[in-house]
Amino acid sequence: MYTTTNQEGILNNYATEPKMYYAEYPSPEQQRRYALQGGLAILLVSSLFLTALAVS
Repeated sequence: MYTTTNQEGILNNYATEPKMYYAEYPSPEQQRRYALQGGLAILLVSSLFLTALAVS
């Protein structure tokens, strides 16, 4: 941890920053999984909305 002291003697701590890296484009398998998760999320939200609409 990097620490400095100002003129009044107050300590100031700085967190260490992680190394930067570029994100990688998702593989076709990951893209299919994301699409499936999105479809399931849409199905869940729409079924909850329709159930609430039917109950009210």
